[in-house]
Amino acid sequence: MSALAVSHDSEQSWDDLVRFWAESEWPEGSKVEIIEGIVTVSPTPVYRHNLIAARIQRRLYGMLPKDFEVFQTLAIAMPSRLGMFIPDLLVAPVLEEETPSYIPAGLAELVVEVTSRPNARHDRITKCAAYAAAGIPLYLLVDPWAPDGPTVTLYGEPQGDTYRALATVKFGDAITLPAPFDLTIDTGEFPKS
Repeated sequence: MSALAVSHDSEQSWDDLVRFWAESEWPEGSKVEIIEGIVTVSPTPVYRHNLIAARIQRRLYGMLPKDFEVFQTLAIAMPSRLGMFIPDLLVAPVLEEETPSYIPAGLAELVVEVTSRPNARHDRITKCAAYAAAGIPLYLLVDPWAPDGPTVTLYGEPQGDTYRALATVKFGDAITLPAPFDLTIDTGEFPKS
């Protein structure tokens, strides 16, 4: 099943769009994001997708400073890009004050997206540009559906809406995340198709 775009008034303000996103009734278990100003409803990711995210999450836990956490369903807001994304994994500081159902994207230190076949373009292009524009230091793209075979790409050094690809490996090879993580992820632990 692919994503469903929900129509909205193009004249809506960011606040109206976020209110619509937050207050509407969505199918239980679905992933609801705002992508380029369009509310997008996707089915829950499949087992393999979740297993890849879980294996990365397990590795991250041992390397995080104690005032940071790994979140799986926390949305990050990018008003300038009309985006409200829910990355597969998000590393951000633990906030003391009560927060809404999302945080500003500028608080993220790392986002991880695992592509799904129907919406891989969003992770490869739209979200990559938005994460860079938000100044998120590191973006790890796990792409089991890459045209030349499954790959993992680490992006960093954001400038405008562009990242520099710091490393790209095929599934089965290791990839290293720089400080503050200083972590090597063995992609050989990822399930094969």
